[in-house]
Amino acid sequence: MKRAGVIGYPLGHSISPAVFAAAFEAAGIEGAYEAWPTTEEQLEGRINALRGDDMLGANVTVPHKEAVIPMLDRLDERAERVGAVNTIVAKNGELAGHNTDVGGFARALRDDAGFDPRGRRTAVLGAGGAARAVAQVLVEAGASIVLLAGRSPRRLEGVTANLRANTPSGTTITWCHWEDGVFMSHIPKAHLLVNCTPVGVKGSETVGRSPIDAKWLPEGGVVFDLVYNPTETPLLAAAKERGATPVSGLGMLIYQAAESFALWTGAEAPVEAMLEAGRKALAEG
Repeated sequence: MKRAGVIGYPLGHSISPAVFAAAFEAAGIEGAYEAWPTTEEQLEGRINALRGDDMLGANVTVPHKEAVIPMLDRLDERAERVGAVNTIVAKNGELAGHNTDVGGFARALRDDAGFDPRGRRTAVLGAGGAARAVAQVLVEAGASIVLLAGRSPRRLEGVTANLRANTPSGTTITWCHWEDGVFMSHIPKAHLLVNCTPVGVKGSETVGRSPIDAKWLPEGGVVFDLVYNPTETPLLAAAKERGATPVSGLGMLIYQAAESFALWTGAEAPVEAMLEAGRKALAEG
């Protein structure tokens, strides 16, 4: 039996094992998917274990999407451009890094949020691997402004500098420090706000909290939280009260997982079965 799993820390909130179990069953493929909680010190050993003959590969989540890159044999063009990996494909002992977050977010933005970024003001909270993928989608879609907000100027500058190399004319990509003047003036006016931080994740130290004070949320725009567990995060509840359109991260989780499944198996992913399994897992807590 071929195996795959998710690498991250912590993983108590993850519903990926249930989602992929449903995918393998619906596709008639004999496979197993596990959660592999992995600390920074354990990461290299975990990645090397993927070279085994029984491995399909792995998904990579917080906080390892950038750290895994030097441990892989090659990256596809999208992972190279974004500078983050969320899917590893193992084949004949070689490990290839991919980024399916880009396609997953683009589809969720279109199908779940019904939002077209072209010519719109957008803001991204965070500067990690997920934020890199989200910003890449917004740049490619022709947003007028892509503003990244966070607490690490060096990290933010690195992300924006990397993205500027491929930013078309008409799009401005920049960054601001958390709750500085630019933050306070731009965030409430954004047409789209995307939370790419793990604040609010079930089982974490930040459960029950929002990454941003409700007073800074845009009114009438779209607020997209990549956190999918719980289904309604404090951020989404506050967005709804402000009159914004709240969008859960479940769709993005499933759509990026579907791309991972196709990369590992060569088969079309049973997206509806995966969505149903994801909703059931969240409902069961």
